[in-house]
Amino acid sequence: WLDHYCDWAARVFGREGGSTVPGALVAVALPVVPVAAIDWMLGSHLLGLLQLGLAVLVLLVSFGPRDLRDEIDDYVAALERGDRTEADKRAKELLESDAAGRGAGLRDAVEDAIFVQANNRIFGVILWFMLLGPAGAWLFRVSDLMRRRVAFEALRQGRPVAPGSFGHALGVVHGLLAWIPARLVAATYAMAGSFEDAVGNWRAAVDGAASGLLDRTEDLLARVGKGSLQPSLASIAPESLDAATARGAWRIVSRATWIWLVVIALLVLAGEAA
Repeated sequence: WLDHYCDWAARVFGREGGSTVPGALVAVALPVVPVAAIDWMLGSHLLGLLQLGLAVLVLLVSFGPRDLRDEIDDYVAALERGDRTEADKRAKELLESDAAGRGAGLRDAVEDAIFVQANNRIFGVILWFMLLGPAGAWLFRVSDLMRRRVAFEALRQGRPVAPGSFGHALGVVHGLLAWIPARLVAATYAMAGSFEDAVGNWRAAVDGAASGLLDRTEDLLARVGKGSLQPSLASIAPESLDAATARGAWRIVSRATWIWLVVIALLVLAGEAA
C-alpha cells in the first residue's frame, strides 16, 4: 500500500517547479502522523500496555517487508545451485539496480549493498525507535521505502533518478535521517571485525567523499564494512568467494546487531539504576 501512496505523493509533491525537498519531507511525514497520534492517545492507559503493544507492532513492521537475512540466504542458495539468473534476480533486491552483466564486480557490489541495507533495514530503525519511539522507527522506514520505490521505478523505466527530482529529494531526506545511525553502525562494524582495516577504510572514505549526502553515507558503510571483513576471506577458494563474501558480510552485520543489543541493554539497566 505504501507503493501506491508513494506514487500519489510523487504526482502531488513532485510537480515541475515545485520545492521538492520540503515536499518530500511532507510526503514522508504524512504516514507517520497517525502512528504518532495513536501513540500519544494511548499514553499510560492500562499501565502502558497498549502503548507497548503499539510500539512492538510498529517496530516489527518497520523491519519489513522482507528480512535481510532471507534475501542473502536466497542469493547464496542460487549461487550454490549455479543458477546465475536467480542469483542476479536476488542480487537486484539488495542492489536496488540491475545485477546482470556486472561480471566479477557483482561480488563487491553485493557485499557493499549488504552493509548499506543493514543500516536501512535494521540499525536506522532501532536508533530512531530509541530516539522518538514507534513514530521514529516508522519515519525512518517510510523514508527508506519511498526512496527505494522511486529507485525501482527509475530502473524499470531505464533512467537514473534525476537531480532535482522528487526521487532525488527523497534521497536527501533519507540521507539526513541515515547520517547519525550510519556513523554508529560503521563504528560497530569496525568492532565486529578487523578494527585496523575498517578504520583505514574509514579514513579513505572521508578523503574520497562522494558528492551527495546519502552517497557519502553509503560509501562509508560499504568501505568500513568491507575493511572489517577483508582479512577473513584471505583463505577462501576463488570459486566459493561470491557466496563466502555474502555470508561474511552478514556475519559482520549479525555481530554488530549483538553489540547494539548489549549496549542498549546496558543503557536500560543504567537508566533503571539512576
